[in-house]
Amino acid sequence: MELSKVSRISEDIIEKIRNTIDIVDVVSEYVQLKKQGKNYFGLCPFHGENSPSFSVSTEKQIYHCFGCGAGGNIFSFLMEIEGLSFLEAIKHAAKNASVELPESYDQPATSKYSSHELKMIEAHELLKKFYHHLLVNTKEGEQPLQYLNNRGLTKEIIDTFGIGYSPSSWDFATNFLQKRGFSLDLLESAGISIRNPEGRYFDRFRNRIMFPIWNLQGQVTAFSGRIIDSGEPKYLNSPETEIFQKSKTLYGFHLARSHIRKKQQAILLEGFVDAIALHRAGISNVIATMGTALTDEQIRIIRRNVDNVTVCYDSDKAGIEAAYRATSLLKAAGCEVRVAVMPEGLDPDDYINKFGESKFRTDVIGASLTVMAFKLQYLRKGKDLRDEADRISYIDEVLKEIAQLEKPVERDHYLRSLAEEFSISLEALKSQQFQVYKQYKKRDNQPTSRNTISNRPLIPKRMLPAYHNAERLLLAHMLKDSDIAYKVQNALLELFNIEEHSAIAAYLYAFYEEGNSPNVNAFLSRIEELDLQRMISEISMLTINEEISPQELTDYVKLVLNFPKAVKIKEKEAERRDAERRQEFVRAAQIEMEIIQMRKDLK
Repeated sequence: MELSKVSRISEDIIEKIRNTIDIVDVVSEYVQLKKQGKNYFGLCPFHGENSPSFSVSTEKQIYHCFGCGAGGNIFSFLMEIEGLSFLEAIKHAAKNASVELPESYDQPATSKYSSHELKMIEAHELLKKFYHHLLVNTKEGEQPLQYLNNRGLTKEIIDTFGIGYSPSSWDFATNFLQKRGFSLDLLESAGISIRNPEGRYFDRFRNRIMFPIWNLQGQVTAFSGRIIDSGEPKYLNSPETEIFQKSKTLYGFHLARSHIRKKQQAILLEGFVDAIALHRAGISNVIATMGTALTDEQIRIIRRNVDNVTVCYDSDKAGIEAAYRATSLLKAAGCEVRVAVMPEGLDPDDYINKFGESKFRTDVIGASLTVMAFKLQYLRKGKDLRDEADRISYIDEVLKEIAQLEKPVERDHYLRSLAEEFSISLEALKSQQFQVYKQYKKRDNQPTSRNTISNRPLIPKRMLPAYHNAERLLLAHMLKDSDIAYKVQNALLELFNIEEHSAIAAYLYAFYEEGNSPNVNAFLSRIEELDLQRMISEISMLTINEEISPQELTDYVKLVLNFPKAVKIKEKEAERRDAERRQEFVRAAQIEMEIIQMRKDLK
């Protein structure tokens, strides 16, 4: 946040937004929250974790992660999770709160994208509208539009997904954007245009049905074009650019997020065509990878929004193996996973076109398997279980999977099923499975340097010195009570030993001097430094007594004031030892007398 920009919007407007919108409602759009006591808890959206350490206070209208230290109010949350500037966060929150901003203030400043990258997004957005117009409003678009209609895509679906048509021209789109102020270099770096060896620029996409690809915020950053006539490739995708990386993209996430939150379930697909097909079937909680293996970044996005994931990949060998890998990764990240198995030779789009939307909902999604049931099917493929070698190999592989199940009841269930199917002694299976289980536990307990799904370092857990804790507790009380703040100011003369604590106190004194009442949410809007915002949110989440007794206040102040004296005593003790080493005993005795007096002062 930049203070120069904060001043451009009146505090009355910011206050109105803060009082109208609940931070819990905003954070809930990104994080699953469950109430525990006064606060709400969920998995931190800013670093990977399996146990909730992210807390949101509806009383104070702030958030704080006890794992990575992220913290602040509604504006800082939007700035961090969406990569917005302060003005953009206000604009976003104002829209949700139905608060009108003055025309002169309604100007986005900077964002997580550079001006160059924002221009690239702008070009994609404009091109999407142009392609869509060609498809639905022009004679050139009649053939591709008819093709889409024949595939069951209604006008509503075409409009929702912004589907368009790129004309059969070498440079129509390039000229269209160049006339609107976009440089040829930018269009090339955005993946929209291609430059040939002679230096001529031409369109990447020609005579194709165009599918926009969005980032998580719903901005168009790439395209995928399907050829209409015969030819290769069938689908042509934008190259990876500064604004588009497949590993960080979940197709349709901005459309699906609210439905995922409502249903508490996400359906994960392999490609965007399948996602569109499921929307046709009335299933809206669907997201898709861009035909690549599921990545840690994508799992992190999924995990912070939902616990339950149904994987629905293609039924070919590659699709089944990809589903096997995806389920393992999602389970490791703490998700509850099921697998919707497609009939052989069909993908979701083909199935819906062949059997209809209702049958897909009931016979595919409704008949999804547990991960273990799916893995048993997967491990059987390619094996003749009448053959002894294949049968033993299958049993060994199943035992390895059973050993990784967390619940003893599950392990027992599948061991009994295995014993019954192959007429094997249950005790023998249990004995072998237990040996495998011990190996896995031993491996899991080994220290590892493998990084978790994370983009923020965790705060190291350590015991803080007494004076440090005293300063934090004083600040916690000062944030709640301006009278306490003034008492601390008079007692310490603005002296805190921790530099950041001094800065927070200085901001807080100024905040109260302006006539403001205690309000940590409002106070955070005055703080420019992100580190201080996080520290304030952490301190304000400390559990303290409603009122601080005079004795408690005195004890904290004394700890703070005595710390520099204790440091000085240690320095004097070092001087005395140095004098003794040099056999300057008179000097050493004088220093010892000074130390004795300093210790008396401490008491």
